[in-house]
Amino acid sequence: MKRFIALALTATLAAITLPAQAQWNKPEDAIKYRKSVMTLMGNHFGRLGAMAQGRVPYDAKAAADNAALVTALAPLAWPAFGAGTDAGDTRARSEVWSDAAKFKAASDKLLGEVAKLDAAAKAGTQDALRTAVGAIGGTCKGCHDDFQKK
Repeated sequence: MKRFIALALTATLAAITLPAQAQWNKPEDAIKYRKSVMTLMGNHFGRLGAMAQGRVPYDAKAAADNAALVTALAPLAWPAFGAGTDAGDTRARSEVWSDAAKFKAASDKLLGEVAKLDAAAKAGTQDALRTAVGAIGGTCKGCHDDFQKK
């Protein structure tokens, strides 16, 4: 049942990603959306990181639940980096738009690493989780270093 719910959530979120872009009447709406997605993803990824690093006890169920959420959330923010969303309340650097190919490659790399997260969490070991979390964390850091204002 939980797999069905996770699959349904993933399908629903994927289905709303493209139409959602058309719903942003103002650039600031897209900025708020992507910041919200990143906040949620960071929160759930932080829980995984704490388990992977041993700062909190490893819990296989919590790891799987948080991994499913990160996996569902990861693709949602990228469409909200559209034209006109480079100004306002954003920490995105101009390179997101001036070097769009590099930014797309970075987002694709993240999505590729996140795709491995669910399997690592389901493996039920802290070591498997640690490996996946480390790869994702490095990918996040690289993107933040290149595309996020300090």
